[in-house]
Amino acid sequence: MKKIIIGNWKLNLTHLEGIQLLQKINYSLQKDTEEYVEVVLAPSFTSLRSIQTVISTDKLKIKLSSQDVSRYSEGAYTGEVSANQLLKLSVDYCIVGHSERREYFHETDEIVNEKVLKLLDSEIVPIFCFGESLQNREQGNYLDYIKNQINTGLKNVRKDKVNKLVLAYEPIWAIGTGNVATIDNIIEVLEYVKVLVSEKSFFSEENILLIYGGSVSPDNASEILNTKIVNGALVGGASLDSDKFVKIINSISI
Repeated sequence: MKKIIIGNWKLNLTHLEGIQLLQKINYSLQKDTEEYVEVVLAPSFTSLRSIQTVISTDKLKIKLSSQDVSRYSEGAYTGEVSANQLLKLSVDYCIVGHSERREYFHETDEIVNEKVLKLLDSEIVPIFCFGESLQNREQGNYLDYIKNQINTGLKNVRKDKVNKLVLAYEPIWAIGTGNVATIDNIIEVLEYVKVLVSEKSFFSEENILLIYGGSVSPDNASEILNTKIVNGALVGGASLDSDKFVKIINSISI
């Protein structure tokens, strides 16, 4: 199974800066990278068209992701972007349920679930984020908290709609803080989630990827990415630096 490395650019870069970063990353990738890893970039909405055009025109092996999607298909919802609109831009993946969306924009598990279903209907792969707060972890109820996120967020997912699903464990206390979950932390949660989703009708070993996100850097990437249960990484700040991002990709043992 290929690993997947996703660069989440968040609220950074104009479309021109995004093109420059894309070109730097592509230039630095090893020629056979696509044989063992899928590289995915998630720019802002304003950069999606520009990035997609370069990927298509230059026939790059890099895939495109949106950072979010509306739970609505169409209508009077100012500022929203639908799954179908993303599909028409040849978007392959979409991040949903990121902790920043949950915290700053008050997205509930139910809202995230609506977004997941919209994406699957449009044949866009959801990158479903989940993870506990420091308070959850200190109180010892973090696995129950994650169980509720998974069960609610993936409710009514149909087996015939899932070609691939990316489940991204992002402990909130590790995002952008420089703190990284230990390998034991990561393994414990991902093994728990794997057992949890294996009971659901849509699960198969071939179409569920379990990845980690939370202050991933060139310094810790090798240990994380070469742990058997970890199928990839969701990279934030380090994805804005082409050298760091490519070092993370190159840390994968073939």
